Amino acid sequence: MSASRSEAASALGPDEPGRAAPGADLLAALLDGMDAALCAFDAEGVITHWNREAERILGWSAEQAVGRHGFAGWAARGADAGEVRARLMAAMDAPGRQVHEFPLLRADGGRVLVRAQSAGVRGADGTPAGVYCAFSEVHAQIDLERSIALSEALFADVSWGVVLVDVDLRPTVVNEYAARALGPSRTALLGRPLGEAVLQGVEELEGVLQHVLAEGAPGAPADLWVSVRTADGERRRCWRSGFVRLSSPLAEEPVPLGVGWLFQDITESRLAEQEADRLRFRSSQLHRAGCAAAECEDPLEAAAVYLDFALAGFADHVVVDLARGERLVRAAATPTGAPGPVAWTPDAGIPVRYAAGHPAVRAVDRAGSVRASARGGRPAREWAAGHQWPGDAVHALCVVLRSRGRTLGVVTFLRAGDRPAFERPDAVYAESVAARVAASVDLARGPGAGPGRGPLAPAGPGRG
Repeated sequence: MSASRSEAASALGPDEPGRAAPGADLLAALLDGMDAALCAFDAEGVITHWNREAERILGWSAEQAVGRHGFAGWAARGADAGEVRARLMAAMDAPGRQVHEFPLLRADGGRVLVRAQSAGVRGADGTPAGVYCAFSEVHAQIDLERSIALSEALFADVSWGVVLVDVDLRPTVVNEYAARALGPSRTALLGRPLGEAVLQGVEELEGVLQHVLAEGAPGAPADLWVSVRTADGERRRCWRSGFVRLSSPLAEEPVPLGVGWLFQDITESRLAEQEADRLRFRSSQLHRAGCAAAECEDPLEAAAVYLDFALAGFADHVVVDLARGERLVRAAATPTGAPGPVAWTPDAGIPVRYAAGHPAVRAVDRAGSVRASARGGRPAREWAAGHQWPGDAVHALCVVLRSRGRTLGVVTFLRAGDRPAFERPDAVYAESVAARVAASVDLARGPGAGPGRGPLAPAGPGRG
């Protein structure tokens, strides 16, 4: 039995001659299993306990340490020993714990700076009986304090979100930034499924978290697009996210405790980048369409080229209705059964009987643009058929065709349900396309064509 263990037994008192008191082995095991080095002194300054961590740090075994008077002559230099002993023994009469830093000597002659916490030990009658001292190398203690300080700083009100997620993918700790991004309060999110806060994109988020638990963190941050619940409904956000797997430092083999998820809201910058990319692409399409249209002998072919280039990444269908007398006639459209180029039928234009309030009619009335979408629970196919558009149309953008101060007709861009509704920037682009199409249609009428003359002659707003 080691000296620390035998001292533990004697401190507890023998139960039988030659037999350790009950609990002595447990006490010795607890002392030796501690992560901190521990030694104890009696009232005279004699070392009574010395655990394995103390042996690891200083190299002195329990047999070499127990029974010595303080550290003088072996674990401390002579110049330091008196001050070290005075500091430690002063804790016997002082309330609470005392914190010290002092140098000690290793068994190999090297010096090590330790940070120690010492406190007095009272006997059964309440009188001072000694001192215990727990110590560790200063650099190890500083590393621990840095880790604690970092954790506290991360969960303060910093400029990024921090969420700790357990192995069941439920938040356990949430900082202020993350609480504002995910829900009404920090406590409201704890222990709840992520799907209660993230409406769209939660499958992707949970998939990343499961991957981190199983395989470790990805090599680079990921941009996650999600929709989160708000008081006004939901909003679309983009979060630049990084992940770290949390494992217990106390287990012999890594045991996952969960995932640390750090994120920052970059929605505004991402939307700005997307808008810039969209503008560059659309500007390039207009340039390419202009170059291609310049090679067309037929002005209507040039108009079709503009529409074909405009459809790329913008809409699924396009319909052109031209004014003829008091009517709008269907003059061009993309195929409804399969993708294809815009086809013109100016000589066989079919009058379209648009009801009052039809978006195309409204566009002619206001000489501008009108956006519309299937809403109100009405089936999309029924809505499209009622407007005389292809059956998969869900969103529409009607833009008037104007040239030389006159209305020539309407071009309608249509999107299916898997695309978002048209927005104001889309209308601006469509108006640029419509201006080029209108110029080509006006050229096709001929220089002498006026109101009521020629197959493509414009008239006032057409209604069926």
